[in-house]
Amino acid sequence: MTFPHDAGHPLHRPRRLRSHSRLRDLVREHRLTVDDLIYPLFVYHGTNLRREIRSMPGQYQFSLDRLGEAVAEVVELGIPSVLLFGIPEHKDATGSAASQEQGIVQEAVRLIKRQAPELLVITDVCFCEYTDHGHCGPLTETAGRVDVDNDATLPLLAEQAVSHARAGADVIAPSGMMDGMVAAIRSGLDGAGFPGVPILSYAAKFASAYYGPFREAAESTPSFGDRRTYQMDSANSDEAIREVEIDLAEGADMVMVKPALAYMDIVRRVKAEFRVPVAVYNVSGEYAMVKAAAANGWIDERRIVLETLTGFKRAGADMIITYHALDAARWLRGG
Repeated sequence: MTFPHDAGHPLHRPRRLRSHSRLRDLVREHRLTVDDLIYPLFVYHGTNLRREIRSMPGQYQFSLDRLGEAVAEVVELGIPSVLLFGIPEHKDATGSAASQEQGIVQEAVRLIKRQAPELLVITDVCFCEYTDHGHCGPLTETAGRVDVDNDATLPLLAEQAVSHARAGADVIAPSGMMDGMVAAIRSGLDGAGFPGVPILSYAAKFASAYYGPFREAAESTPSFGDRRTYQMDSANSDEAIREVEIDLAEGADMVMVKPALAYMDIVRRVKAEFRVPVAVYNVSGEYAMVKAAAANGWIDERRIVLETLTGFKRAGADMIITYHALDAARWLRGG
């Protein structure tokens, strides 16, 4: 008997499973859904404000009295969660506005919980938006070098986290990359009667050029230097694993890799080694590049975005924080 491959034809034909759109659907290994998405929101002081962020087309700073417009859109699209950032009116050296019971994020949480109690509210816990110097905690000077005082920042992070929990936050997400931050926040939450509030730690957060547009959105550009003494070197991967291991040991319930696009190898390693829920943050620079290329007609925005978000899932991400969430939800719902 003569078989086709004996005559020089291929025995294995993977294309057979690509021949029909429904067949491709049936054998698809990873699926992106609206349930995977978390939408970041920027809450700004003032009134009647819906101000587009110049470097992030389609993204806005909202005052509290107009935040409900964004929340309604998120709920209508079926997006399950938002991540809140606050920009206060007054800033000082210690970021004291971050922990005020009537602070901007605290009030935003209360507003959302009144309007959409089913929406999962995650709050970013850091100080860069609240300090007048733009760094992620109070400063100290040692041997003529000014840097963030790591240990002085820890109780302030715990205080901020507790104030968010009191306001009704569902998840606390510390982003400052301070050593010991998860342990301090876990102790603070537990001691204040919030042992059930989970922590999503920005465990592997790299010092990245991809954050550029976020500085405009959150008005958090450092007044001097940069954040390389506390955010990770982009060349390191073993260090990321150590950071994740430390945060999990200190009580983190979920961990994050940030940025996402250039760090999918880290996502894969974290998921494989720890088997815990992993978030990725599809950051502002990644978003802005897509928007700029799409505006020039160089790419198919819909296909690029959905392919990228699916890539995060394939790498091992369980949840995706992305400024594309509204568009992606519409595209996914539309088929």
